[in-house]
Amino acid sequence: MGAVKTKRMPRAVRERQMLDAAVRTFGQRGYRSASMDEIAELAGVSKPLVYLYLNSKEDLFTACIRREAAALVKAVRGGVRPELPADRQLWDGLGAFFTHTAEHPDGWAILHFQARTHGEPFAAEVAGMRCELVAFVTELILAAAREAHRDPDLPAREVAGLAEALVGAAESLAAWANATEGVSARQAAATLMNFAWAGLGNMMRGSSWTPPAA
Repeated sequence: MGAVKTKRMPRAVRERQMLDAAVRTFGQRGYRSASMDEIAELAGVSKPLVYLYLNSKEDLFTACIRREAAALVKAVRGGVRPELPADRQLWDGLGAFFTHTAEHPDGWAILHFQARTHGEPFAAEVAGMRCELVAFVTELILAAAREAHRDPDLPAREVAGLAEALVGAAESLAAWANATEGVSARQAAATLMNFAWAGLGNMMRGSSWTPPAA
């Protein structure tokens, strides 16, 4: 009787296992300290196979950044329903952001800490993701502002800085929430929503703070 042949694992499944192992290793140990041996062992494959599929440590790290960035953007966009009021859209977007970063702490560590501290091209990959998030948040805020001011032609530059600040605050708050025991994604979202919506409300009513004369 001949030997029983084992079913060969599809390449996509094998790559996903490798990326899962790499995200966990890079996220917990850092880019410099992580080794391809560790990643291969965690993925249950040989190190030569990792190199065969993903070429080098740099290429593997870049693939991790791209996958985690795409997943985060998809989660935020998917969490917002355009038929809802502006405040609910922003709330749902923030909730999706903090839920995703809490559920994928290793991926968030790669995006927020590792990729930004090891130079190009890693930082550029994260910058691209951030630009996409800022553009999406700008759309949400702009729609609310145009409705409040009854001005469909209100330029995006009126809210662009606010969107940039909101995304930056969300990034910092996600890092704090993941490092602080007992802080839920909902609590983090509520903290930023209360802060942001009060400012948005003032801006939409035309009662924003004016800096003193120099």
